[in-house]
Formats: sequence, structure tokens, C-alpha cells
Amino acid sequence: MKFSKRLYKKPGDFWGDLRFVFSRPRLMRAVNRNKAIPSDFRERLMLAVTSVNQCRYCSYFHAGQALKSGIDRAQISDLLAGEFAGCPQEQVPALFYAQHWAETDGHPDAEAVQKLEQIYGAEEIEVISLILRMIRIGNMSGNTWDFLKSRLSFGKPG
Repeated sequence: MKFSKRLYKKPGDFWGDLRFVFSRPRLMRAVNRNKAIPSDFRERLMLAVTSVNQCRYCSYFHAGQALKSGIDRAQISDLLAGEFAGCPQEQVPALFYAQHWAETDGHPDAEAVQKLEQIYGAEEIEVISLILRMIRIGNMSGNTWDFLKSRLSFGKPG
């Protein structure tokens, strides 16, 4: 049985993501305290990436966080389906970028990065980049756990 969820391809990719996140402790604290961007925007970004990477643990956890930040269940379902129609218009470009970023395994097209910079500016791009790396670590770690469980169960369900 083939495992179809996204995983880190090399250990260096995991360590690179960790280095990126932990080299920005002040920004990470600001993101976690909802001082860098609003919590609903952060959760939408995280759900946009999770919709691509399909981590069941992150889907569950961030759906709960999204509810706490004021996002309704219908929009959470839409976000997890990769749809952004009901989202605040000022957030939609970042959500499409987050989806593209995840689909390209963290290597977005230069044009996409440039467009995002024009819309949000360098400071907000740094915040968005940190959030995307944070959720990528969670997604890939959760999927790796599921991969290992599937191999240890020898193809048995559960």
C-alpha cells in the first residue's frame, strides 16, 4: 500500500525548517501571541497549507484554533477543501500563496513571491513565511508519524 501524504524528502529539509523558525524567536513569540497578525489570518494560512499536506492532526487542531479565533465551521470546511471564497478579501492573496507554497514543497515561483511582497510588504511577508514554515513542520511531522505507524502495522487497518 502506497503512502500518499507529503513527507520530508530529506532530514536536511526538516532541520532547515526548524532552523528557519527558531532563528526568529521574537517574531515567533509575536505570532504565537497574536501580535504579528490577527489569529484568524494565522489560522487561515495554517489551514491553507494543511489542505495541501493533508495532516489529520493539524487539520483537527487548527480547526479548533480557527473556531476559537472566530472562523465558522463552514469556512473551516472550505479552507480544508482549498477554497477561499468566504475569506476576507485582503487575506485571499496570501491564502493562495500559502497553497502554492505548500504545493511546491516550500519553493514558490519567484513571481508569486514578488506579487505577495507588492501586496503585503516585507515585514508581513516575514510573518507569513514563518507561519508557513511552522505549519509545514507540524504537517510533515504528523504525516511522518502516520507513515511510520502504517509501516509498523504491516498494512493492517487501525
